[in-house]
Amino acid sequence: FETGSGQQSVTGVEASDDANSYWRIRGKSDGSCQRGTPVKCGQAVRLTHVNTGKNLHTHHFPSPLSNNQEVSAFGDDGEGDDLDIWIVQCSGTHWERDDAVRFKHVGTDVFLSITGEQYGHPIRGQREVHGMAAPNHHNYWKAMEGIFIKPSMDPAKHDEL
Repeated sequence: FETGSGQQSVTGVEASDDANSYWRIRGKSDGSCQRGTPVKCGQAVRLTHVNTGKNLHTHHFPSPLSNNQEVSAFGDDGEGDDLDIWIVQCSGTHWERDDAVRFKHVGTDVFLSITGEQYGHPIRGQREVHGMAAPNHHNYWKAMEGIFIKPSMDPAKHDEL
């Protein structure tokens, strides 16, 4: 689905086990995030869509339904630009598995948000994901499904599948 900027829209669905809802958490493009390392509160990350390889992205375009800030999927094979970087905001030292967290965009200072606006044809019932300037109850996100990698006690030793 194309949006105002011509980039692919990011939408939200109710089902937590939708195979198209998986995102991989990565470090910034300098490779500063090793697989299995706990994500720190305040850490800068990129979220890459597993099925398309595009990064969660926002920029100064109005979102089509709510007129907040458009959130899109951008780039190829996990490589995009500086507008793909988000800060994880959580309450402790690390992002714990059951924590509700916020993602604040580095480039534009908006919070990744979802409210009640729903698209019609061709993606009926999917909700608009957008950026909002203020923190509120629409900005909380929680990991519901996925692969959680336990950090190794010896970082030099790991098993490959």
